[in-house]
Amino acid sequence: MSQPAELPRWMDVALLPAVNLAFALLVAGFVVLLVGFDPRQVLALLIKGAFGSAAGISYTLYYATTFVFTGLAVAVAFHGGLFNIGGEGQAVMGGLGAGLAALAFDAALPAALMLPLMVLSAALFGLVWGAIPGVLQAWRGSHTVITTIMFNFIAAALLSYLLVGTLKEPGNMTPESRAFAASARMPGLHEALAWLGIAWPRTPLNLTLLLAIAAAVLTWLALWKTQGGYALRAVGFAPDASRYAGIRPQRSIVVAMAASGALAGLVGVNEIAGVHGRLLPDFVAGAGFAGIAVSLIGRNHPVGIVLAALLFGALYQGGSELAFEISGFSRDMVFMLQGLIVLFAGAMAYVAAPALQRLAQRSRPERVHG
Repeated sequence: MSQPAELPRWMDVALLPAVNLAFALLVAGFVVLLVGFDPRQVLALLIKGAFGSAAGISYTLYYATTFVFTGLAVAVAFHGGLFNIGGEGQAVMGGLGAGLAALAFDAALPAALMLPLMVLSAALFGLVWGAIPGVLQAWRGSHTVITTIMFNFIAAALLSYLLVGTLKEPGNMTPESRAFAASARMPGLHEALAWLGIAWPRTPLNLTLLLAIAAAVLTWLALWKTQGGYALRAVGFAPDASRYAGIRPQRSIVVAMAASGALAGLVGVNEIAGVHGRLLPDFVAGAGFAGIAVSLIGRNHPVGIVLAALLFGALYQGGSELAFEISGFSRDMVFMLQGLIVLFAGAMAYVAAPALQRLAQRSRPERVHG
């Protein structure tokens, strides 16, 4: 069986994803042309919708904030040798944790205490929901792909059960909790900039964006600058060799899944505290599964994940604008583009690698032997 081409680190992390993205855009452009639209017009409007105005940029960053959390969640598990498909359920549980904290204490605590409590509660609920499949694999041999998929359904069912019963607002026909007090609402970016005297349009973008940036930096530090991160990556890369070196793989598996779940749980802060201001069903809306694609495109590195999250944020926002600007252009076309990006970044990630490897070899200066 052939082995993947060995590329320089900068090619593997930066150039290869860019080439794969270009291939995906070319194929998508061809499909768009076949269905009767001008690919250049579609691309121009998509970019304009995502980055052509302050409101468009804000919506792009709002979507990207969620994708950073779910992308990092997938990457941390991947570096531990695991495939976490449970980001959807872990995000649901994170929202439940943030919501329960708000419902219990929003009337008693000021925002300076309430918001950190919601962040910690969201991370803790996601951590527990991710750690359970980790424990099951580490000590019972249950595969995380199966258990995390099942836990997605369990989390959704649990939230629905609570919202039609215990947590449902009295007198409200919609299955949702009561609205949170002002102390449990994450300030929007437009509010934060208004404090500085800067006018900005009102959008869902909120200060959870700063939390996403901090999560990316801390994930990079934890994985590449700590002994625990080295141990986790060693287990993921060579479990037998790491066991021989004295590293306990069971512990690393649980830690990887727990950290992965905590990161996915922070999606609840962006959605529940930052946008909706109450608990409601389906607030994750597929972001957990999109995180898999974000992590693949970002080559499981925090910097790449941030860039990939911006790409998917632009696709979501730009796609919404396309549906308004071009008659007959549906969101399904945007989903098609996302699917092509996943195809080229995942299943066909190394199709272009041999050509890039030859290019790298030609660009190296030949060694002169004495």
